[in-house]
Amino acid sequence: MSVPGIVRDVVGGAIGYEAGLDALTVAPAAEVDAALREALRDSFERLFKGGWQPAELHRVVARLGDPVKAALVADGATAYGKRFEGVDPRWQEQIARLPGLRRKTDRISLIDSSLGLLIELRRLPVIEVLLPPPGAVAAGETGDDRMLERVRALLAKAESTDFPAEAEAYSAKAQELIARHSISEALTSSNRAEVVPFARRIGVDHPYESEKASLLDAVARANHCHTVWSPELGFSTVFGFDADIDGVELLYTSLLVQANRAMARDEPAKGKARIKAFRRSFLVAYAVRIGERLAEVTRREVAGNSDLLPVLRNRDIQVREVMQKAFPRTVRARGSRIDSLEGWESGRAAADEAELG
Repeated sequence: MSVPGIVRDVVGGAIGYEAGLDALTVAPAAEVDAALREALRDSFERLFKGGWQPAELHRVVARLGDPVKAALVADGATAYGKRFEGVDPRWQEQIARLPGLRRKTDRISLIDSSLGLLIELRRLPVIEVLLPPPGAVAAGETGDDRMLERVRALLAKAESTDFPAEAEAYSAKAQELIARHSISEALTSSNRAEVVPFARRIGVDHPYESEKASLLDAVARANHCHTVWSPELGFSTVFGFDADIDGVELLYTSLLVQANRAMARDEPAKGKARIKAFRRSFLVAYAVRIGERLAEVTRREVAGNSDLLPVLRNRDIQVREVMQKAFPRTVRARGSRIDSLEGWESGRAAADEAELG
């Protein structure tokens, strides 16, 4: 059997993995390299054309725990982007951030990782195209970059300070800026047909993915967005208008940093089961309380503007229609169990420290 045939049959399940790996390790090196390279290129092309972005694909592969497979994704995404002109700058930025392999890999390990990666890539489904892949018309950046830089600066200060009152003030100001920019954008674009809802996938890392997804959902709902959590793929899809999604992503990332710091500070010193229950309960309480605080800040910004309410209702209808089209069948996730009163109370207290208004 030819080397490409061996690769194809192993990936398809017609040949056992170990038997196929043994056959490839003794086959001519040039043929094996060419066959694996071509198979990986075809797999990357299917997934990138099918909606996957470089950072997303790297994340889902890196979660498997094999740094060689993750590095192969980085190399594959880079090579794929170089085949085209006019690549979307957001795609190029993702590629530039992907980490490469930091240690040398022996040949057998490389063949093993390449073959295993092909099997994993074959299992991944086609998903919604949210960013033009290389070869498509590239879209430029959107949103008020100056506002986003101000928000980033405020949140960086909130993350770095050891004083809860300072973190509260910085985070509150960031949410106010996000809410005001959202209101301004809604009013000025209400009659512009080209301003439509979009979606963006935001990675949610383990451990405690479900609880972190709940925090992201709380931030999204307070900022006129909706989320769909895909636990098997490790990301949530956030639906909304670009200006709102930008704020959601920045705020969620910062609040997660602050939550992790407070959780490490307050967690019990002993007992693996007790610590696990504490952390899960902490994150659930933190998400609930943060959602309340964010919603209050947003309500204050909206209050008194009678012209804004019908605009926001219309935008919410548009966002829900886009979400329904992308995910016609969704299941409401079960809430996490609260097994630690200590964790719950600590999480609410930490959310109050990061109070947003």
